[in-house]
Amino acid sequence: MARVCELCGKGPQFGNRISHAHNVTKRRWNVNLQRTRVQSGGGTVKARLCTACLKSGKLSKPVRRARPAANPATQA
Repeated sequence: MARVCELCGKGPQFGNRISHAHNVTKRRWNVNLQRTRVQSGGGTVKARLCTACLKSGKLSKPVRRARPAANPATQA
């Protein structure tokens, strides 16, 4: 699965790892992706979004439903 944000399309960046002896090898910086529930259309969908999109408020998260009250007869 590609490490790409589904909202903004941000993907990994590439560069070089440089040691103290200045040996150069390839490395890659991955995007900080989080799997979250997002409101879309009439329902909710799970999406892989970067933390920059989550913090900026580019999406609307679904409202959490209240938990039903516990039955007092079963707690005794």
